[in-house]
Amino acid sequence: MNATAPDSSLHTEHEPGRIRERLERGHRHSYLGDAVLGGIDGSVTTFAVVAGTVGGGFPASVAIVLGFANLLADGFSMAASNFQASKTEREQLERARQHEEHHIATVPEGEREEVRQIYAAKGFSGEALEHAVETITSDERLWVDTMLTDELGLRLTPPGPFRAALATFAAFLLVGLIPLLPYLVPGLDSQSVFTASCVMTGAAFFVVGSVKGHVLGMARWRAGLETFVTGAIAASLAYLVGAWLRAAFGIS
Repeated sequence: MNATAPDSSLHTEHEPGRIRERLERGHRHSYLGDAVLGGIDGSVTTFAVVAGTVGGGFPASVAIVLGFANLLADGFSMAASNFQASKTEREQLERARQHEEHHIATVPEGEREEVRQIYAAKGFSGEALEHAVETITSDERLWVDTMLTDELGLRLTPPGPFRAALATFAAFLLVGLIPLLPYLVPGLDSQSVFTASCVMTGAAFFVVGSVKGHVLGMARWRAGLETFVTGAIAASLAYLVGAWLRAAFGIS
């Protein structure tokens, strides 16, 4: 019974009515990937700062100051970078659309031949190929969209820059704050604070990695373990560098 449930749901999703509804809604960009990216980077870089200060023998106050400085500055930098990347993708799409509209107006037969060769490469031939070309080129919007996706490989619905940046920044702050939380609890000794930070951050690494696995269609445990190992390596490097500099310069 349990084995057939997924197949039943899959068949339901592919009924004509469901397919029509899904296609009419169109494709909407998911910002979960932006959030996962921000969360991973936030947890890794903030905990690396914490590990570096501990390895260097600095007091907890230094970890708090540098940690929060990194949290805000690096989070904003990453969000700004994602904003610019998404904005550039939208601008590239608009420029490409204008170029294709100009080409269709100027050399329509050449553009028809491009459609013909694109669909011939897909396996169309004879009357089916000519019918596909005629259908596509009879609607200018469809014609341009076809050239954008099949010739140039562009997405017709790129992410919104502000939403992409907000998802990245919010996840960076929320997950990146986790390594610093034990340092805000009064009364804990330095060793207990760092141990608690390690445990909480390790759990955050695994959870964020599991979400990444869900987004990418990977095994969640594997993706969680990969992210955990990546974060552990980054933190270890930061700790070792801090310890080495402490010894090299005689920092007490």
